[in-house]
Amino acid sequence: MSNIIEVKNLKKQFGDFVAVDDISFEVKTGEIFAFLGPNGAGKSTTIKMLTTLLHPTSGNIELNGSNPVNNPNAVRHSFGIVFQDPSLDDELTAWENLEFHGVLYNVEKKLRRKRIEELMNFVELWDRKDNLVKEFSGGMKRRLEIARGLLHHPKVLFLDEPTLGLDPQTRNHMWAYLQELNKSEGITVFFTTHYMEEAEKIAQRIAIIDHGKIIATGTSEELKAQTQTASLEEAFLKLTGNVIREEEASATDKLRAHRQWRGGGKR
Repeated sequence: MSNIIEVKNLKKQFGDFVAVDDISFEVKTGEIFAFLGPNGAGKSTTIKMLTTLLHPTSGNIELNGSNPVNNPNAVRHSFGIVFQDPSLDDELTAWENLEFHGVLYNVEKKLRRKRIEELMNFVELWDRKDNLVKEFSGGMKRRLEIARGLLHHPKVLFLDEPTLGLDPQTRNHMWAYLQELNKSEGITVFFTTHYMEEAEKIAQRIAIIDHGKIIATGTSEELKAQTQTASLEEAFLKLTGNVIREEEASATDKLRAHRQWRGGGKR
């Protein structure tokens, strides 16, 4: 199985602070891959470099055969992303949010309309297509964001803490949708989460980052065996410790990054 993401000796430095420190890893095509770490570990910074929001200080990234620095447009067309913070336009309908996204990605009109109907049925929102998004619950908005991220047939779907704040029923439904898409369309899923049981249940392989360095990679079973623990949460705590961490980026930073991405990735 080939790799759809390859990261080699990646580093990101802000002044004297090294946020990502010489990391290397790969994600296989069609894999469900979890990228875990405490707050401030370097997860968000790494994802921003993978998705063209930040330029690396050094190192190399290949996503679907393209480099995010040298060929950002090709990379952007290769992935979809669901941000941790809400990113839909509340004053538009569900349909209008997806239509706008499809136009931005130059999805041909006939194909776009067909894909919107297909995805909205898939996430069980077709009957609410003409409702304003501000009327939606948190779970409905998350499902719509997933549909939007998949609209242009991306090879990779990035999910930054996609189930944060969702009830268990909605979380289970969301992952059922994504696992079905992973099987039916072969889409690669790259996600972060603080729910260790979610990563243990869903991820086929896991990388753990702390203090900017990858400290462990493997399946859940391999990480548990390595740390001689009974659960992924116990393994995670044994590897990263019990000290409470500060947030890596504020909500304002994340919103600014999202706006930059939608506006063409200005940095």
